[in-house]
Amino acid sequence: MSATSVPDSGPAAVLTADHADIARQFVEARLAARCTPDYPGAIPQSMAESYAIQDIAIGLFPDEVVGWKVGGVPPALQPKLGVHRLAGAIFARNVWPAPGDTVVPLPEIEGGFAAVESEFIARIGADADPAKTDWTIDEATAAVDKVFIGVELAGSPLSAINDLGSAVVASDFGNNGGLMIGPEVEDWRERLDGIEVETVINGASVGTGGSLSLAGGAMESVRFLLEHCARWGRPLKAGTLVSTGAVTGVHRVHAGDEAVCIFKGIAELHCSVVRAEAK
Repeated sequence: MSATSVPDSGPAAVLTADHADIARQFVEARLAARCTPDYPGAIPQSMAESYAIQDIAIGLFPDEVVGWKVGGVPPALQPKLGVHRLAGAIFARNVWPAPGDTVVPLPEIEGGFAAVESEFIARIGADADPAKTDWTIDEATAAVDKVFIGVELAGSPLSAINDLGSAVVASDFGNNGGLMIGPEVEDWRERLDGIEVETVINGASVGTGGSLSLAGGAMESVRFLLEHCARWGRPLKAGTLVSTGAVTGVHRVHAGDEAVCIFKGIAELHCSVVRAEAK
């Protein structure tokens, strides 16, 4: 067995055969678009274990990491896990441009989990110093060169992933299934926190909010990720996309559902949920 250093989680996790098997089963299920009825192994009890599993899974997944989703850890779990946010890898094949009024298909693994999340997407402007493991909010904001509106497809082969807690979420790529990238937010440094967002599913409004719906705002997610990835030995590179968090909530969807994410004064993003196919 070997050890891996994991950020924000105390001692390094010791990799076991079970961790490797969990990672393999999740990756195989994702590639086959096949659900996993139960968690495929012993449920991780710490973020160190979760990121050890995710680290193995990143190595097994046949694609390049081009971004990271950041999600919130429920307040009740924060004392135990020692973090307020979590991160999950986003792969190149799962990033979809959303030009104009195009309806973008979002793939749901039948029997798994899928949700639509309206998000602001930050892009890192230059390679981060790999030796820098502590960041202020001002430094993190300065590290961003562009912000886009977007939609995260939260997605996993495991239907109960969110019910089992944040350590489980982090172990399966943070429950990320993909990312829609919409138009750039002009003058984002001055106006980001004032942009109103609404999510509509099948014609009904299901949530409203904005950057400040996230604890500390969208740039706090960037600050967290810069520290997290540096301490994980994965410092952020120029062009890395950061999906900063669900500003109107996590809205579960199924194949056949239609969603519109409205960023007032900027654009509307339209998506349609479809059955995922094996890759």
